[in-house]
Amino acid sequence: MTRRALSFDTVADQYDTARPGYPPALFDAIEELTGRPLKGSRVIDVGAGTGIATRLLRERGARVTAVEPGPGMAARLRRSLPGIPLVRGLGDALPLADGCADLVTYAQAWHWTDPARSVPEALRVLRPGGALALWWNVSDAGVPWVAAQDERLRGQLAGGAHSATGRGRKLPEELVRTERRVPWTRSVTLDTHLANLGSHSVFRALDEQATAAVLARERTELLTLFPDGIVEEPYVVELTVTLRAPGPSTS
Repeated sequence: MTRRALSFDTVADQYDTARPGYPPALFDAIEELTGRPLKGSRVIDVGAGTGIATRLLRERGARVTAVEPGPGMAARLRRSLPGIPLVRGLGDALPLADGCADLVTYAQAWHWTDPARSVPEALRVLRPGGALALWWNVSDAGVPWVAAQDERLRGQLAGGAHSATGRGRKLPEELVRTERRVPWTRSVTLDTHLANLGSHSVFRALDEQATAAVLARERTELLTLFPDGIVEEPYVVELTVTLRAPGPSTS
């Protein structure tokens, strides 16, 4: 886990309230591709953050354990989900027993790992026939206003705030994977949209004054498109599922 990843600790509350969740169709796709219902499954949610995906997995009936290294993120998860088992740890060295999980999930977190270490660790804690599921919410750049916003932000920051880094590309080629794209939208206030933007890692390199200036310019731009102050955020969830082969060991 990089220092940049741990920087989210400083905006844990903002992250939890502003970041998008995930649509029911994503969890339908996970069940389809893994061949197993989430209800009753033993799930390890790695890089759980404040518990956005953890909460939704539990609502589908999964028996979830969250793994999170950041103290600020973990504290927020404990407050909002006090009944969820929480383990402080990294995906590169999971403090969990062999074969303890039906499903290991990474929501917005796999790209912070070293696959040379995190792949064997995920396979180790999975039971034979279990699955590793990775997913990212990606803003739909096919929508003109999203593409225009990303171009503006790239001109002001060290990268756009809509990119999805990592994805399933960092899985070894020998692992058989299945990919699925799940489109969805959410309607949020302009304040929530700007708080979501400000929670991205590209803003962590800026001081508060510079961040405020960038977000103020975005507010002015977006009010011309959404004068009622309600923003329609279009997303595509990019999902990759890899099954652990049946047998005594694949690590």
